Amino acid sequence: MDWTWYLFRFEGRINRAKYWLAGLIIVCWMAFLAGLMALTTKIISGAAPGTFGFSIDDTFELVDPSSLRSAAGKFRNGEWLSATILAPQIFHAVGTLLFLWVYAATSIKRLHDRDKSGWWMVPFFVIPGLYQQLGDRLGDFYTAGFFGLVVGLLALWGLVEMYCLRGSPWTNRFGADPLPKIQTRSRSEPRASPRWDQQSEVEFVPHSAGPSPGAHVKRGHE
Repeated sequence: MDWTWYLFRFEGRINRAKYWLAGLIIVCWMAFLAGLMALTTKIISGAAPGTFGFSIDDTFELVDPSSLRSAAGKFRNGEWLSATILAPQIFHAVGTLLFLWVYAATSIKRLHDRDKSGWWMVPFFVIPGLYQQLGDRLGDFYTAGFFGLVVGLLALWGLVEMYCLRGSPWTNRFGADPLPKIQTRSRSEPRASPRWDQQSEVEFVPHSAGPSPGAHVKRGHE
């Protein structure tokens, strides 16, 4: 398998099994990078960081004004100069962008397998992510409830489409079916009949009392 194409490129198709595998790879990478970050921070500052974790949804903090104001305040106060804060933030930024790239690349190829454009990531991923980050600020209960219902249905639809349904069983506009084909004979294809073998149908009978020797054609069994 071409792992560079599989994890980082956006063209082509992948089936359900490879999409599930990509999710497992992302989770393993998250655990590895979190452990590496904790070890690095411990070596640099002598103290392990506090709560730390990765989430692809953390990318939506970039469009959250309150999160940006909090980050700017920490920078002005010099808090980010501390190794116990700076090192985790660097790991978090690099790791989140890496995992987001892999998630987007594999998700778009899975959408291609369903004969859908990569723009379907907007209702399946972007809108639910924005709602999770900003939904508590909608204010009105009914408005928040309505948007929550719509977003929940979109997220469920995306989950079924990408994790549960098989891809197009033919070559679509994004490429050939990634599943191997089993060659089978079509019902309409005529059966090949065995060729007539003259030697197996003709035999020579030795001389005996009775008809003169010669070639006789064997008759089929009654």
